[in-house]
Amino acid sequence: MNEKQFDVIVVGGGPVGLGLAIELGLRDISVALIERYPQPQPIPRGQNLTQRTCEHFYFWGVEDDVRAARVMPVDYPIGGVTIYGSLMSEYWYPWFRRDEVGVYYFTDNERLPQYAMEAVLREKIATLPTVEAHFGWAAETITQDDDSVRVVIAERNGAGRAVFEAQYVVGCDGSHSTTRQQAGIGQDKSLHDKLMVLVVFRSHELHEALKRFDEKAFYNVLHPDFEGYWQFFGRVDVGESFFFHAPVDAPDDKATFDFRAPLYRAAGFEFACELDYTGFWDSRVAIAQTYQQGRIFIAGDACHSHPPYGGYGVNTGLEDARNLGWKLAAKLQGWGTDALLASYTDERRPVFKSTASDFIERFIATDKAFVEQYNPERDVAAFEQAWSKRIESAGVGVHTFEPHYDGSPVIHGAAEGETGAKGSHTFAARAGHHLAPQKLSTGANIFEVLGSGFSLIALDSDDGAVAAYEDTAQALRIPLTVIRDSAADGREAYESRLILVRPDQFVAWTGDDAPDDVAGVLRRAVGAG
Repeated sequence: MNEKQFDVIVVGGGPVGLGLAIELGLRDISVALIERYPQPQPIPRGQNLTQRTCEHFYFWGVEDDVRAARVMPVDYPIGGVTIYGSLMSEYWYPWFRRDEVGVYYFTDNERLPQYAMEAVLREKIATLPTVEAHFGWAAETITQDDDSVRVVIAERNGAGRAVFEAQYVVGCDGSHSTTRQQAGIGQDKSLHDKLMVLVVFRSHELHEALKRFDEKAFYNVLHPDFEGYWQFFGRVDVGESFFFHAPVDAPDDKATFDFRAPLYRAAGFEFACELDYTGFWDSRVAIAQTYQQGRIFIAGDACHSHPPYGGYGVNTGLEDARNLGWKLAAKLQGWGTDALLASYTDERRPVFKSTASDFIERFIATDKAFVEQYNPERDVAAFEQAWSKRIESAGVGVHTFEPHYDGSPVIHGAAEGETGAKGSHTFAARAGHHLAPQKLSTGANIFEVLGSGFSLIALDSDDGAVAAYEDTAQALRIPLTVIRDSAADGREAYESRLILVRPDQFVAWTGDDAPDDVAGVLRRAVGAG
């Protein structure tokens, strides 16, 4: 069999695997990407892309192309509504307005089907000379020893077979991950195991009926029979195409299931429609017990899965890719450590645990409690009073969702905190938190001049403090870009004159003067402290 050597093998070429391969390829790491489907699958999932995700696209050089691939009109709003009972109910309000936190990010959020985004990422992969993509191939066996990992791959619709060897393997191969299973990584699961129906359909009649909400991209139907779980309609385009998912009782015979029935029930009326895709899938909250086993890592749905609430899945997975990508490159290039690689689990696993408990499961529990206590058919006055309070708090989830690495072993000054997804947005630079954008005196945004390695933002800082960082970084072989400017015209909002920023735009350290132990700060940032 054909045998080839790589630095990293990525198993699974959905958005997370593609993103990781791009991150590594841009850092001149040799990568084999293994993906079982020759073409992206035309199922419109993973549509809501956060501002943070679009920052990834910017640094990967594909932001403009992703936005150009948008299916909906450029100026069409991408927010949604929550509705009680059915789409025809008089009780509804706007929900999850991500644009309200846009000022804290360099890029705007976006909405497009996952398959359209994947097509753009595949095109980018083709331009990277160190990335070798094998579409239409699947991993059969994955074995490791102290020095390397071997992956046997097979052509899905052919007789081809090959053996690839690498320093590391990353499984981005979904919730039923072969990589996770063969690495022996267990999962923790919660009690949200539901059979979900998925329907992709076309209906101009439904589009016309939805004009009562003005322009919206998705519609969450909250009905008391579903105990807090949504019936969800999402637009694929404007005028005709939609997708729908909702929990259903397991049918005796899936082959004869009436897929139109749950559509009509959630809509509140029967409408003409053409079904393009129908199917079932299992929805649950599950998290891997570790994201690393030796030289094998997992990312995206291979690590974590959850009910489709708030668009957290693909966005969380792409952040996994950014976090792990620079750390693998640092280790392979000689300036990172095994402890830096271990920090991937330390940082990303608590973020998903918090996302699941503080947001997704809280949404379900809150909605369940509401529909059990309030019903307009029992007491309309009490219902309307409670519904008004829901409207007032509809934006809380967006404003408090702020993944951060307080408590990370590779963040200086964050050891006393606790890593998670619940926080607050601010322009102040905080160790362990995402850097907010600011304009420089040159007119450029600071995100436009951040380096691919670490960056030191120096605002009215002493030359000696900057030189201490430059000299120490050079001695430790840590790539460092220095950005000098004044602490004025908005930049004073950072509340620090010196800010050390990681390659993934999270703050590693802040201060007004160089610390006594600059080497200690930098060594800790790469897991050597």
